[in-house]
Order: sequence, then structure tokens, then C-alpha cells
Amino acid sequence: MAEERSHDQEFVEYVIKSIVDHPDDVVVERNIDEMGVLLTLSVNPDDMGQVIGRQGATAKSVRTLLRVIGAKNNARVNLKINEPEGSTRGPAAAPAATEEAPAEAPAAEEAKDAADSDGKQSVDDAIDELNI
Repeated sequence: MAEERSHDQEFVEYVIKSIVDHPDDVVVERNIDEMGVLLTLSVNPDDMGQVIGRQGATAKSVRTLLRVIGAKNNARVNLKINEPEGSTRGPAAAPAATEEAPAEAPAAEEAKDAADSDGKQSVDDAIDELNI
């Protein structure tokens, strides 16, 4: 029995296969639950940069177009991009950030407290000026 293909799933496959170098490795799975439709995209690890785009622009654009398709069909459509095995992206920068945090913590907390107290005063003054 042939698997029924939906418009949203076909759309994602068409767009992603058009921009990647390994179109045969593109797989889109479709799941429906109480939250709506979830499309899960898997691609070749070499194509992840093309799928995500600079600062996530390509992925964001595909998600926006999926929202339009979902609105047309009265459904909420979400896109999940699977991170491939052996990905080099990860928490490499996280340990360096945690090492610096304790040395700067007291000064940062004092600056935050000062900003909060100034912020509350200015908000209170603004509310008083509005006579609410």
C-alpha cells in the first residue's frame, strides 16, 4: 500500500532537494498529534549549512512558508531539522563561558541591582506621569 503524501510534506521535500548537494539523502517524516503537524527533516551532514542558511535564514523562511500552507489547510505545521550523527556543533564554547562567570559575578550582580532600582524608579515615575 502506497504512503499518502501531503502537500506540506511534498513542499518541504521539493524545496530542500532543490538547495542541497545530496538530494537523495533528504527524508521528510510527517507526524500528526494534538499540537498539529510535525515535519521532521533529515539531510546529509554536508548539507546542513545549506538547509539552515546564514543565521538560520533559510530554515526560518521554510518554516514561514509552512505556516502559510498550514493556515490555508487550517492546520499548524512545524518543522524539526534533525541534527546528523557526528555533528561538530556542540557545547565547545560552554566551558569557557562558565570559567569566566564566577570572576565577574559580583560586579555583574551589583550592576544588575543598580539597573533594576533605576528601572523601577523610572517606570514608577512614568506611571505617575500618566496618572493611572
